[in-house]
Amino acid sequence: MTDLADFPITRRWPPVRPDVIQLYTLNTPNGIKTSVMLEECGLDYDAHRISITDPEDQMTPEFLSLNPNNKIPAMIDPNGPGGQPIGIFETGAILIYLGDKTGQFLPASGAARYHTIQWLMWQMGGLGPMLGQVGFFHRYKGKEIEDPRPRTRYYTEARRLLGVLDRQLEGRDWVTGAYSIADMAIAPWLRTVRVNYEAEAETGMDGFANVQAYLERFLARPAVQRGIEVGA
Repeated sequence: MTDLADFPITRRWPPVRPDVIQLYTLNTPNGIKTSVMLEECGLDYDAHRISITDPEDQMTPEFLSLNPNNKIPAMIDPNGPGGQPIGIFETGAILIYLGDKTGQFLPASGAARYHTIQWLMWQMGGLGPMLGQVGFFHRYKGKEIEDPRPRTRYYTEARRLLGVLDRQLEGRDWVTGAYSIADMAIAPWLRTVRVNYEAEAETGMDGFANVQAYLERFLARPAVQRGIEVGA
């Protein structure tokens, strides 16, 4: 592919500037990860708002052509490897790609690279999915379910995972020491527990001092504040 017109998604959401990154997103915790990374790296991009409740967005052939998993965010870089456009979905893959592209927030080699990636995978495979279930059963449609077992299960696992994070942050400002894509993946989910789910007490997050201080450091960053606003 040599032209963004080769991507069907651009027919539904036309690029404003075809020569910059095209981001398809919303200000969910997963959407915020990517917009924060783009802001932190100083990369120029067009942001296109994708509704997660409107089937006319996520389930359209155009969106599915870029992300067959019908989730936000997804991204097209018109200046990908070898100068050719590339489309990418899944936030972990996008963060690694942008880290490698810019040489920022992801060590290029050595132990530090794998330490960063392991905490990114911890968020992708554990923290994010468990906190998402907390949100469903605590705040959204799942709260109507009278059986307490699912809710208890996810509160308990969220508390365990937040304890893991709290211990890792002891004596550190950031998860691996240096601010990285791992922090950009983890902290938006902590914000969601506080702001969207209002479940700090139920998950025990309000009792983890290191986690609380970590979230405040993250939210104080100007690039984070800009990234949060993008999908809104």
